[in-house]
Amino acid sequence: MALMTYDEVVATLEKKKRIPNLIVGNGFSMAYNSEIFSYNALHKFIEQLNDELLLKLFDIVKTKNFEMVMQQLDNFAELIRAFGSDAKLLEKVSRASDYLKSSLIEAIKKLHPEHVFKISDEESKQCAQFLSTYLSKKGNIFSTNYDILLYWVLMRNNIESHVDGFGRDREDDESDPDSEPEYSELRWGKYRGSQNVHYLHGALPIFDVGIDIIKEEYDGRFLLEKIEERLQAKQYPVFVAAGNGKEKLGHIMHNRYLCYCYEALSNIEGSVVTFGFNFGEYDHHIIDAINKAAKGKWVDGKFVKLLSIYIGVYTENDEKHIKSLINSKVFKCKVNLYDARTAKIWR
Repeated sequence: MALMTYDEVVATLEKKKRIPNLIVGNGFSMAYNSEIFSYNALHKFIEQLNDELLLKLFDIVKTKNFEMVMQQLDNFAELIRAFGSDAKLLEKVSRASDYLKSSLIEAIKKLHPEHVFKISDEESKQCAQFLSTYLSKKGNIFSTNYDILLYWVLMRNNIESHVDGFGRDREDDESDPDSEPEYSELRWGKYRGSQNVHYLHGALPIFDVGIDIIKEEYDGRFLLEKIEERLQAKQYPVFVAAGNGKEKLGHIMHNRYLCYCYEALSNIEGSVVTFGFNFGEYDHHIIDAINKAAKGKWVDGKFVKLLSIYIGVYTENDEKHIKSLINSKVFKCKVNLYDARTAKIWR
């Protein structure tokens, strides 16, 4: 049986009057430029760092998946502790793990287009149209990506219906009519009640600065330039970069912004469409959130729940993988497949 097209998915949701939600993964960014936004490209960047220990680790585990390598490092550290081995060895392994995580941040930053205006108007508007399908119909957008492509598109096209939960607080004495208004940085929380854009694993422009979660913004200087300054000041983005599903969830639950986004996913209703997200072995926490939404809840005397999911697949292997999950009854709602190649995201 032929797969549905993306347009058929949208038409089906409209016909059934379902609230449409969207989950995008690395494939969203790779659809823009597969050479830049891929784990292979990130690995090439690591190679250029000329760090012998990291290169050996990648070679030993035979993978270019950063999460896999970091998990191996964590497992090795636990074995060292269990056997009461050399403290210097444990320190060396822990240092390698930390270095790899920071290198991943650097890699993603370095491998972006120089700035938002490198993306053509046509590509940016096409993507904005794709995103508006969900935001204009009271749906949510969830991203597991760390890069700033999604943020760039939302801001450049001034999509009024998008709310990421960040806003400014007035910090001067409002009771003094002669005082000049003074506003804070973009803090998360002011508009979270109407938030419909969620970065499930964090993103490069979002920083935890202690009391507040703040968002870096374009103000005449480009975002990547400002992010670079924060990194040099030893401020790091909210960023889930390692581990299996359980470890990722642990990281998420220890950050109030990430936790809020994850709970939002756990409470969506209607249907959800995925693009560029393949529900891999490290994504069980995302499946758990979807299944929680599928159980439903009572809201203002009405029972609402997630009824179905439409998963975009690129290749036959993708299709086989998702069908194996369906046969294993991993998902607790109806699952449909569509041909992700028919979704015109950027061009």
